[in-house]
Amino acid sequence: MSGRFVRSSKYRHVFGRPTRKEQCYDNLRISKNAWDTNLVKANPQYLAVNWEASGGGAFAVIPLSEKGRLPEQIPLFRGHKAVVLDTDWNPFDDSLIASGSDDGKAFIWRVPEDFTLRTEEGEDPKDVAPLKQFTGHSRKVGHVLFNPAAANVLATSSGDYTVKVWDVEAGSSRLTLKHTDIVQSLSWSANGSLIVTTSRDKKLRIWDVRQEKPAHTVQGHAGAKNSRVTWMGEHDRIATTGFSKMSDRQLGLWDIRDPKEPIGGFHMLDSISGVCMPFWDDSTQCLYLAGKGDGNIRYFEYEHDRFEYLSEYKSPDPQRGVAFLPKRGVNMHENEVMRAFKTVNDSYIEPISFIVPRRAEVFQGDIYPPVVGTKPAMSAAEWFEGTEGLPPKIDLESVYEGEEPTEVPSNSKPVSRVPSTATMLSPSKQEPAPAASKKDPEPVKEAPQPSPALRGPPPSLKEQTSSIANLAAKYDDKADSSSGEDDTSSFEEVAKPIERHAFKPVEKAAQMSEPAAVTRKISSPVSPTKLAAPVSPSKPASSAPPSSSQSGSATSQAGSDQVTLQDIKSLLENQSRTISGQTEKIAMLTAEVDRLKTTIGDKM
Repeated sequence: MSGRFVRSSKYRHVFGRPTRKEQCYDNLRISKNAWDTNLVKANPQYLAVNWEASGGGAFAVIPLSEKGRLPEQIPLFRGHKAVVLDTDWNPFDDSLIASGSDDGKAFIWRVPEDFTLRTEEGEDPKDVAPLKQFTGHSRKVGHVLFNPAAANVLATSSGDYTVKVWDVEAGSSRLTLKHTDIVQSLSWSANGSLIVTTSRDKKLRIWDVRQEKPAHTVQGHAGAKNSRVTWMGEHDRIATTGFSKMSDRQLGLWDIRDPKEPIGGFHMLDSISGVCMPFWDDSTQCLYLAGKGDGNIRYFEYEHDRFEYLSEYKSPDPQRGVAFLPKRGVNMHENEVMRAFKTVNDSYIEPISFIVPRRAEVFQGDIYPPVVGTKPAMSAAEWFEGTEGLPPKIDLESVYEGEEPTEVPSNSKPVSRVPSTATMLSPSKQEPAPAASKKDPEPVKEAPQPSPALRGPPPSLKEQTSSIANLAAKYDDKADSSSGEDDTSSFEEVAKPIERHAFKPVEKAAQMSEPAAVTRKISSPVSPTKLAAPVSPSKPASSAPPSSSQSGSATSQAGSDQVTLQDIKSLLENQSRTISGQTEKIAMLTAEVDRLKTTIGDKM
């Protein structure tokens, strides 16, 4: 063996499936603003897109069911006085969305019921107005992000070097996190008590939000370009993407308890210049990396404090923005584990489904563990008072069956629907074996022992020598064992030729049996006495003593070999004479043709 092995994983063969153009969201005017943002955000019902609009900022909300080419005029979410830089959906209310703009304000919007982009002929689309307006930043609001555990708690980052935490219900800013430079990325912990940020000063900060001070401040990626960060769900780990001093794209894994340096150092990805956007899927423990300016999305599985590379979705169409759908919105009937939405040419958005290749017509519980539902762990007031907790989860099997989501405890883990090998072999969880197994217990115990080389020590040199000697002894062609070998040998016996009285038929029989004897000699180590027996023209061995039979067989074998050689020699001589005669005829014909050509030429 070469010593290599394949790591076991349910997601090792996950592949990305693109979507046909007619099933994409076409005829869009995506914002061309240079601010580093994802441009799009998605939830199980809608898709939000930063819009290239005149006369103030706007963004569009597209129902996921309305695919294809969209109308030229669609209802927009207008209200900002400058371009919209970022949006984010409320994780517990699919119709509530927040936006941040270059005008230094953050708005809260609600999608109207039965919202659609298609209006009746002759009717102008009606724009949507904001519900609430948050003012407090002195410069542009570059990022907005809802708390993943508490209801109606919003974080906004601004060019004034601050991150503000808002009580959406009260409409006021309650907490402020002061930085020394522009914040480039931020991410909440799973219980909503901590925030991690990256900024232009190349620092990575982990904040205790309600204390309004950083718990850790360490050096991040050394490159001059933007870096991104994402909290890895319920783990006490964070993942960052950025650049080295040589402008190589890097991936870093950090322990929030001791973030002095990334675990195992920074891992170089490639030398592409576009910012790498990280997306974490807590249910599958996979990290997806989508680069700006290239069309590829690579994904890794997190295991034992390492990112194990799985595969890469490749596309010739570059992307500027990417969004991933929450897990409760994927198509479980097709074993879809994630779905991404990528912008293409700033004109349409293409869905990409990441699928586990399986043939199954039932719910696959091992790849769909419980996920966070639409119920928060606490209210905004409770969170600001110091309450912590994880939101309750839902069992996706109920969603698969088309029923109301079944709530499960927030600390529930994936349940394997298929019993493991240890469970199947455990005597405490199995019914008593039949009585027949008690009568012959030895075969049952010896059955799983054909592969001890995979786990046990290798055999010694002495054992190997004895094994080879025993194997060779099976084919030992001693004279005293020839009599009993006919009954116990596993080799196929060659049929004896029919006895002939004339000499010529005997020669033919010998010639016909000779190839069989040669084939047997090459393929298996049979003794010479066995090979000579089929070509012997004498009577069967039962009518003559063994010694006379063996001597007669040897004489007949020698005679048949001599006859065969003589026949071959005479055949070759005849063929040589025939070839010589044909050569002479060809020479004569050639001379005749030349003579005729000369005669015809003289006449002309």
